[in-house]
Amino acid sequence: MKSFAATTTLALLAASANAFSPNFNDVKTLPGIVAPTGFFDPLGLAAKADEPTLKRYREAELTHGRVAMLAVVGFLVGEKVEGSSFLFDASIQGPAITHIPQVPVPFWFTLAIAIGALELRRAENGWVAPEDLPIGKPGLLLDSYVPGDLGFDPLGLKPSDAEEFNEMATRELQNGRLAMLAAAGFLAQEAVDGQGIIEHLTSSV
Repeated sequence: MKSFAATTTLALLAASANAFSPNFNDVKTLPGIVAPTGFFDPLGLAAKADEPTLKRYREAELTHGRVAMLAVVGFLVGEKVEGSSFLFDASIQGPAITHIPQVPVPFWFTLAIAIGALELRRAENGWVAPEDLPIGKPGLLLDSYVPGDLGFDPLGLKPSDAEEFNEMATRELQNGRLAMLAAAGFLAQEAVDGQGIIEHLTSSV
């Protein structure tokens, strides 16, 4: 009876996940395709990739986009509060790209443990276990896993409608793409002249 209940629960969870799963067999219907560029793939990566590879591409894009959004916020907030007691007791100063070597060593141990725990959870939720992988097919995502869906929604923002979910996914992808460009621009600008982004903004007003 318990086995039947567990199997039924897993089946329902898989069905619920698949209801929001993009159709990777038809890449031109995936979330993230908007005017005026439409389906933008100048290097033809999608045409060369099978469905599991496309899912990994989307997982990577979402992950990098989320990290970039945090990085952009970190650039601006870090530079805004630098030199204040809010940031490691006023011990960190200067442009954001110079903050990393100024951060106390114990912070990096804490950060590494936190990131390791989060990545382990992500791997357990989304990836096929190593012992179950086919030979020559490393890094496969589970069929029931929707790329980027880590089950983290403390504010209950995830829509219950598949179409609304795709619209929200598109907004996240677009913001993530913009953030990746912005973070790269921030890094390049500060590397060129050694001035912080906040300093640039205030000096141009």
